[in-house]
Amino acid sequence: MKKRNRAAPALPATPRERSVSGISAAGFHRLAYVDWGPANGDTPVLCVHGVTRQSRDFDFLANTLTRMGRRVICPDLPGRGRSERLSNPDDYALPQYCADINTVIARTGAQAVDYVGTSLGGLIGMILAGMVGTNIRRLVINDIGPYVSSTGLSRIGAYLRELPVSFTTLEKAQAYFRSVLEPYGDLTESSGIT
Repeated sequence: MKKRNRAAPALPATPRERSVSGISAAGFHRLAYVDWGPANGDTPVLCVHGVTRQSRDFDFLANTLTRMGRRVICPDLPGRGRSERLSNPDDYALPQYCADINTVIARTGAQAVDYVGTSLGGLIGMILAGMVGTNIRRLVINDIGPYVSSTGLSRIGAYLRELPVSFTTLEKAQAYFRSVLEPYGDLTESSGIT
């Protein structure tokens, strides 16, 4: 009987931290993004986070897709993660987010992207995918739909109003996020809340 050579398990991918200049009516701002996998991938997967989140939410998905040979781009929306804040608070709106995501897509050099959007990222994806001449080939959305209930909006609003500016210890930050994220299920060390 012939022995099969088992392939060694793939090592976790190493993301590349990048940035690009976005523009608003008030001027330029830096948009950070994480670029995973082969730099010349034909159709990258673009993963866009929700309103209070950031690009590294997609680390597990990006690592899995990278192991399958895909390039994965995960931007930080303005004012989140490593991206700069917008000088005009009124610019934190869908038209600006769409323009910024289009800038990130253009930076990839790809003719088309497969788009994964969570919550706000899903709204941005739906708008871009519905536009004439879109470069979104496939759209996957979660935690969003064409209708958002007032209960959900109230919960998000309360969460944002009560969000502490800082924490005195890592343990206090972990306890806070375990509490507010409890409705999403059991949070273990492997889920990113240690």
